[in-house]
Amino acid sequence: MAHDTVTTTRPLSLPEELILMLLNEQNGYFYQVPGWKLNCAVAGAVLAELCLLSRIDTDLDSLILVDRTETGDPTLDPVLEQIADEPVQRNSQFWIERLASQADSIIDLILDRMVDLKILEHHDGDFWTLALTHWHEDLSAVHQEGTVGQFVKTRVVKALFIEEIPDPRDIIIISLINTCDVFRFIFELDDETEERIKLICNMDAIGRSIADAVEHNIANPLLRHSALNKRIPTISLRYVLTSPHLRTGNVPALFAGLAERHGPVFAIRPPFSDPMIFLAGSQTNHWVHRHGRMHLRAGKYFVDFEKVYGAHGVLPSLDGAEHFRLRKAMGPAYSRSRLAGQLDDVYRFAREYMANWKVGEHVPVRSCRRMINAQLSPISLSVDSQDIIDNLMDFKERALTVHIIKALPKFMLGTPGMRRRSKAVDTLLERIRSVHTPAQRAGCPRNLAEDWLSLHASDPQLVPESNLRFALSASLVASVYLGDALSFAVYAMASQPALCERIQGEADALFESGDPDGKDLTQSSMDVTNRFLMECLRMYPIVPMSMRDVANSFVIEGYKIPVGSRVFIAQTASHYTEDDFPKPYAFDIDRYLPPRNEHLNPGYAPYGLGTHRCLGARWMDLQLAVNVLMIAHYFTLEVVPEAFVERLQFSPLPSMKPSRKLKFRIAERRRELPV
Repeated sequence: MAHDTVTTTRPLSLPEELILMLLNEQNGYFYQVPGWKLNCAVAGAVLAELCLLSRIDTDLDSLILVDRTETGDPTLDPVLEQIADEPVQRNSQFWIERLASQADSIIDLILDRMVDLKILEHHDGDFWTLALTHWHEDLSAVHQEGTVGQFVKTRVVKALFIEEIPDPRDIIIISLINTCDVFRFIFELDDETEERIKLICNMDAIGRSIADAVEHNIANPLLRHSALNKRIPTISLRYVLTSPHLRTGNVPALFAGLAERHGPVFAIRPPFSDPMIFLAGSQTNHWVHRHGRMHLRAGKYFVDFEKVYGAHGVLPSLDGAEHFRLRKAMGPAYSRSRLAGQLDDVYRFAREYMANWKVGEHVPVRSCRRMINAQLSPISLSVDSQDIIDNLMDFKERALTVHIIKALPKFMLGTPGMRRRSKAVDTLLERIRSVHTPAQRAGCPRNLAEDWLSLHASDPQLVPESNLRFALSASLVASVYLGDALSFAVYAMASQPALCERIQGEADALFESGDPDGKDLTQSSMDVTNRFLMECLRMYPIVPMSMRDVANSFVIEGYKIPVGSRVFIAQTASHYTEDDFPKPYAFDIDRYLPPRNEHLNPGYAPYGLGTHRCLGARWMDLQLAVNVLMIAHYFTLEVVPEAFVERLQFSPLPSMKPSRKLKFRIAERRRELPV
């Protein structure tokens, strides 16, 4: 992937240099510095930068305001203002303790700014990598090309290994990194280098005083455990069963109600079983998105499900560096641009499927899955799978229900019917292999199957042959999720005629002069349709919850979650809370217009959170929009039974979908489908 370059003329601040030094570009993560230790180091970097800018002065006993003039840096000026407004003179230790709780917002500002400056690239799933950049050092006036992180690291290397005399800025950075205890992960250290680090850390009075203050706060256990006195409220299963949302199957609304009554962390105690710990709300969403990678793991609960396909270490179950490598390698295969290059095929396959729709007939809601599969299968895998897709879907859903949700006993996956359906996986693989030969693929656009097969060939450790059975069939069974999202969108359109007319207007304008290409499908040309789909994903999220196992204990909203626990992250509960989405049960596409912009908060999470956020989210957005626009352009639909217009019923397991009782009546064919 080509990187844009940018010329930057200002030097980095100490907090920015600290963040860059902590980035491990091999896996897209930051070196795992425990939260309180990192917060103290960031606070120390802010104070040290203010010292170097002659705004404050500090020694081992005191911190003195020298000049309250703003620096123009949004990470520094709020801290400078707090120091200036403090009526009593304090020391560095006090201010690091005070500022440590603000470190998260400081880090967010730094990351956003470095992305804007093209110093960092932010990837879906909350990964960062260093961008290629032109960097101009003001002091030396030397023009260099590379990554800024490399330049920072080069200065540190010169100080540690070439024994150049470091300047005060480098001494402070080395002192702060040393307090974070990550030098051993960045470099191979010997006794001589460790002695050199100790020597450098004592060279500068400011650096020494800041580092000592950071160390003191890190060592003080009272600061880290002061909020661990809250007990997780436990709810009886009987109480949960009385919820009206459980009867309709609306899982996000169910957990929103529980969170509003019991708080963002609560447990449900099933009979004869350990309590199930739930996280629900925008605050817990924010924590999971930012910090989940350090404490939560996906692999353990996914093991039995993987075994059904003979796989181990597939994308949904991986964590850490291997997860990042696989996401990065497969990102282009699931990108919006990949789908945009094949829109002609999407239009053709969609029209072929809708050609059988006749005015007056009832279309079952499950047909939306088949409509999406009629497009995904040939585009992604170059095979037709309409004859086996129902078996593939049923088998995967039963495996999820047995091994992930554990709502059915294991023998239910081994019934004669399920064994028969499982054979569809092998049938699919045989079809894929039969058409993916060099001669048959010559001149064809690259597809998802080729990406998986070529990655297996080039890196069989990352994608072993045993995982292809899962990877290729799971790619196709994405028709389940995308198809169910389409069924909710068609329902929302059919049940709201006024909104349907506005979408039809956009569709007619786009298709007036022929099929639109990817460049025509812009934010402005699909404004109503995009906001309509965002509201569909809010009210009807397909995957409303996820599970993780606790690898490292943590504190969230004042509750301690112990290692070994399994947590259920109800990330879409906030879709139905008043604080995040006023009047949450009202379908309102204006939520996503300025100044409301209600989707720009952690409460909006239809595609998941953090490193396991859906890799194909942007592909899904485009394919959903295209299908909704095409249906609106050619047909007008009505909801059957009519009672569902006011109150839709859901089938919540193993993922959210409309009740099978829902059907769509073809009320009108607005224009003929081209042959």
